[in-house]
Amino acid sequence: MSVFARLVEQLADLLQPLFHASAAAAAIVLFTALVRLLVHPLSRAAARGQRARAALQPRIAELREKHAEDRERLQKAVLELHAQEKVSPLSGCLPSLLQLPAFFLLYHLFSNSSIGGEANGLLGHRLFAAPLGGRWADALAGGGIFGAAGIVYLALFALVAAVAAFNYRRTKLMMEKNPLTVTPAGGGEQVPGLGAVNKVMPFMSFFTLVTVAVVPLAAALYVVTSTTWSALERAALYR
Repeated sequence: MSVFARLVEQLADLLQPLFHASAAAAAIVLFTALVRLLVHPLSRAAARGQRARAALQPRIAELREKHAEDRERLQKAVLELHAQEKVSPLSGCLPSLLQLPAFFLLYHLFSNSSIGGEANGLLGHRLFAAPLGGRWADALAGGGIFGAAGIVYLALFALVAAVAAFNYRRTKLMMEKNPLTVTPAGGGEQVPGLGAVNKVMPFMSFFTLVTVAVVPLAAALYVVTSTTWSALERAALYR
């Protein structure tokens, strides 16, 4: 933890001539960009995997018709098909999972008053008027929703909402093109285990608003930067 704290401080010192009092916030954005660059090859692999899964949909439809009366056999046949074609249904989750340690590291770093037995100097850094160790509830208590710190959060919420709306529209279009469920022409039930995904997936980006509201501002910056990066990355990779 103390090693990471020093890294953030050093990045903030480098960026201080450009960003002044918000240098630590800029350092977190830069750190997030570096993390996303590291996992970008996996994101590209996930995009290839999604295209491969879409290509398998006609064959899965055939399996659905063949095993219409046996759900267990259908599920096994679909898994065997993915294994045979070396396509993982969960490959798209890997880039997100690998980012979790960085998020939790920032969360704990800006939630503790001391690091290595010394006072946590990072808590004194701000993004404009909002402390990086503070939360939205602190901003509301300090000056209200339109106070100096509250406006910082309103700007973050607006950015997250814009990105979420963009992702919602793209995801809806993608799900209509390549749904994760397969129903034969004669009707019937969906492939087991995937029924609710089509309904929930377009709304996933909006859950980021809740995260931004409850975590320290430093961790919220990581989430906002990563979410924005993801939106741009997916727009490029999933054209």
